[in-house]
Amino acid sequence: MNVDRLALLRTATERFATVLDDGDLAAPVPACPGWTLADLAEHVGGVHQWAAHAVVHGTPDGPEGPAPATGVADWYRAQAAHLVEVLAERPADAPAWTFGPEPQVAEFWQRRQVHEVEMHTWDALASQGRRLAFEPGLAWDGVDEVATVFYPRQVRLGRTDPLPRTLRLTATDLGRSLDLGEGDPVEVAAPAEDLLLLLWHRAAPASYGVPPEAVPLLAQALTP
Repeated sequence: MNVDRLALLRTATERFATVLDDGDLAAPVPACPGWTLADLAEHVGGVHQWAAHAVVHGTPDGPEGPAPATGVADWYRAQAAHLVEVLAERPADAPAWTFGPEPQVAEFWQRRQVHEVEMHTWDALASQGRRLAFEPGLAWDGVDEVATVFYPRQVRLGRTDPLPRTLRLTATDLGRSLDLGEGDPVEVAAPAEDLLLLLWHRAAPASYGVPPEAVPLLAQALTP
């Protein structure tokens, strides 16, 4: 995906912060049982702290400081600004700790944090009865991230078994496909945004006409 990821990250973090500015921080987040919007803000801000530490110090053991009781949006903006500053100061190919495949470089976090914020902005807006529309190309990049980073990692860590069949994901709005697993293929065809929401368990397969044999594969591809 040939884009300015730092620009995307700046836009995404400001959009998330704007939801915090205007939203009901006590509202429950449907996709994150037990969390309020304030809890979600603390989570995303903490992830930004963790990612910045991984880039600067090259380790995954960075502290994640809690959000204050008041001024959550300002606190979040400070964490986002620090992350963007850290990433902007380093070349994309600078060494960094990541949980993805080689190469272990800072660019990984540019991509990962964009998708982190975009998905959680979807969650934040859902807590307010609103909806985020994903740009198709960015949504497809998120689908590719699941296929090339998250699914292999889940298998490697023993969190899920290899898929017993090939899950073929086809973005009907982009004319692109990719495969997860091996064996006889079963296809899920939908717009890229819907594929991303299905993989991240933000959408019910029954609502998208997913073939019954594909439902357990979607659940297995990315365990919560």
